[in-house]
Amino acid sequence: MSALKTCLPVLTLLIASCTPEKQWTEKAVGDSVRIIDLPEGPTLGYSMGSGVQILERDRLPFKDLNKNGSLDPYEDWRRPAGERARDLASRLSQEEIAGLMLYSRHQAIPADTAGYRAGTYGGKPFHEADTVPYALTDQQRAFLEEDHLRHVLITSVESPEVAVRWNNAMQALVEGMGHGIPANNSSDPRNGARSDAEYNAGSGGAISLWPEEIGLAATFDPEITFRFGAIASQEYRALGITTALSPQVDLATDPRWNRFYGTFGGDPRLATDMARAYVDGFQGSGTALDWGPQSVNAMVKHWPGGGSGEGGRDAHFAYGKFAVYPGGNFQEHLKPFVDGAFRLEGKTGAASAVMPYYTISLGQDTLYGEDVGNGFSKYMVTDLLRNTYGYQGVVCTDWLITGDEGPRPDVFAGKPWGVETLSVAERHYKALEAGADQFGGNNDAGPVLEAFRMLADAYGDEAMRSRIEASAIRLLTNIFQVGLFENPYLDPEASRAIVGQPDFMEAGFQAQLKSIVMLKNGNGVLPIAGGKTAYIPKRTIPAGVNFFGQPTPEREEFPVERSLVEKHYRVTDQPGEADFAIVFIKSPVSNGYSRADREAGGNGYIPISLQLPDYTATTSRERSLGAGDPVTDPEVADRSYRGKTSRSSSYPDLRTLQETRKAMGDKPVILVVTATNPMVFSDIEHGVDAILLDFGVQVGALMEIVSGASEPSGLLPMQMPADMATVEQQLEDVPHDMVPYVDTDGNPYDFAFGLNWKGVIKDERVAKYGRTPTK
Repeated sequence: MSALKTCLPVLTLLIASCTPEKQWTEKAVGDSVRIIDLPEGPTLGYSMGSGVQILERDRLPFKDLNKNGSLDPYEDWRRPAGERARDLASRLSQEEIAGLMLYSRHQAIPADTAGYRAGTYGGKPFHEADTVPYALTDQQRAFLEEDHLRHVLITSVESPEVAVRWNNAMQALVEGMGHGIPANNSSDPRNGARSDAEYNAGSGGAISLWPEEIGLAATFDPEITFRFGAIASQEYRALGITTALSPQVDLATDPRWNRFYGTFGGDPRLATDMARAYVDGFQGSGTALDWGPQSVNAMVKHWPGGGSGEGGRDAHFAYGKFAVYPGGNFQEHLKPFVDGAFRLEGKTGAASAVMPYYTISLGQDTLYGEDVGNGFSKYMVTDLLRNTYGYQGVVCTDWLITGDEGPRPDVFAGKPWGVETLSVAERHYKALEAGADQFGGNNDAGPVLEAFRMLADAYGDEAMRSRIEASAIRLLTNIFQVGLFENPYLDPEASRAIVGQPDFMEAGFQAQLKSIVMLKNGNGVLPIAGGKTAYIPKRTIPAGVNFFGQPTPEREEFPVERSLVEKHYRVTDQPGEADFAIVFIKSPVSNGYSRADREAGGNGYIPISLQLPDYTATTSRERSLGAGDPVTDPEVADRSYRGKTSRSSSYPDLRTLQETRKAMGDKPVILVVTATNPMVFSDIEHGVDAILLDFGVQVGALMEIVSGASEPSGLLPMQMPADMATVEQQLEDVPHDMVPYVDTDGNPYDFAFGLNWKGVIKDERVAKYGRTPTK
């Protein structure tokens, strides 16, 4: 016995020396998150309060997400994403699958007190609640816990740190529930300058700033667009965002469409190359161009293209529900999808999700003959997208297509175009039959479960289960491939160092410079040496209504941040003291519908004007191609606006330009146009000496061009029409079919035109993408 005791320490030492050490290290992040780093393998993150334990198998760590003490296939990070998704989908209840199919409405952090981004905290608005800005709202807890929702759309955030802490709080909550499915947070474009539109409400905050999508197109350089995606994806991941609701690759073939600025323009070749570069940049993590820790799923939109709305009207409203193809050019609109976003150079292969647009693609369903919104169309989703082009990713409807529309065509509400008379549940069923996997803007699982019951009644329980499980596999695959099941948590310090870092800011600024187009430089007036005195007139914004139909008062404002101009020039309010003037305006926009006209007995439809003076349509269609709404206005069978007059939102700019020209006499007048659409220059070009066109850039970038610190190199990603007659005569679905404006220097403002200090740009970009000028 004594001999055995003597040997015990030796035996213990031998056993200890043979026991392999752990091949990983573990550290704390904050109060409750633990991070495991592996020499070879993913980083694992879990919350101490979620109940998740770490299982050790083959000397490797794994998260026991369903807390059953076993390593299930979906918990094994060594397996392919698709295999894990199939295993997990088979384990989910109908309620859990219904939750996966939900995509939340817009979530502000912290929540607004009113409007479509409103929320409460313990029943109180944020400013009355005793809470932190990163707390989960009552509504968020409800859709996460009760409806099993796992796809969340984020809009504004107070700061990167608030976004990180909110993400960690939400991920800890859902990690402790059921199978531990993490939240897949998403965002509309965040890195542009424009933040006042519903579909771009995520802009702003401490993040690198780039030109709008049409500005990226103006560089005519897909490498810049790829660079943007590679940088923006890192910033997205640092904010807890793993899906980008972008790019918007619709061919903007009608110049009046109010979403023109969010596209790569109307040229199929340029838009296709830009679409491919954008998605490769977002999805391909690092130089390997494969799924990794910096990857962000790209949800390309809007299948099969929404840029051919009749009369240029937009389908967010009932007055713009019809996309038309008078030029028979439907197939051309598919190219940026099938040859670009679905045919990547990187290993991720294709955009991981796609969003059909609201529009009814009038007369294009050659199989079933249905004229319904694209999200409800079996022809568009199943027969064309999946069967013809072999797309295997997620199909998510656009936001609110299953909701009820408003009482009038111009009210922002649900968008159930073509199925207005169906119930909410029947619309979900219709979309599922069409082939959709997910419902944008729906926080409520109830109508989805009811649609499941309809599927079972129509096809049987087994077929219903097979159908919804197929969607669950696609949805889960996208969550697995960006690594969320391994680590959905963020380190506030690390995120703060990434978002808006100087190198990223500089890359965005350089892209802004390269997106600015110089249209005119009479007598070489630009550049203007620094230190001179500039007169900048104030800008009048007339009373009107915003995107959501809310009235806005008239106001007068200084058009830019004065201090940014003063870095280069002295600024005066007196034209007589100035050496030159800079007039900042915005391109004309209007929506094509007038409630006043309808209430006065008209049909409500008016022309969309692209010129500063008032416009009367004398050459438009005598009868519209699309019409009809069984709910809001059933008696309107024709949407023609011939003979009617409209006024753009920029009409006061014409008076400002004329007064500035008169006040300045022979001294130079520089016009800077922030463009969202093509515009008519015939009433204003002759009265200015130089014209710069920007697509959402910082004032500092414009001043670098004006002062000569940088040379303009952007090219027109659109045509500038000679007049409104050519706008009316062009076909909504055909690119480059307008007569371009020719200025007083003899230059046509056609696609791929631009000037530098030497004159008209004729480089390899023009040779590759340019076209024969319209005669």
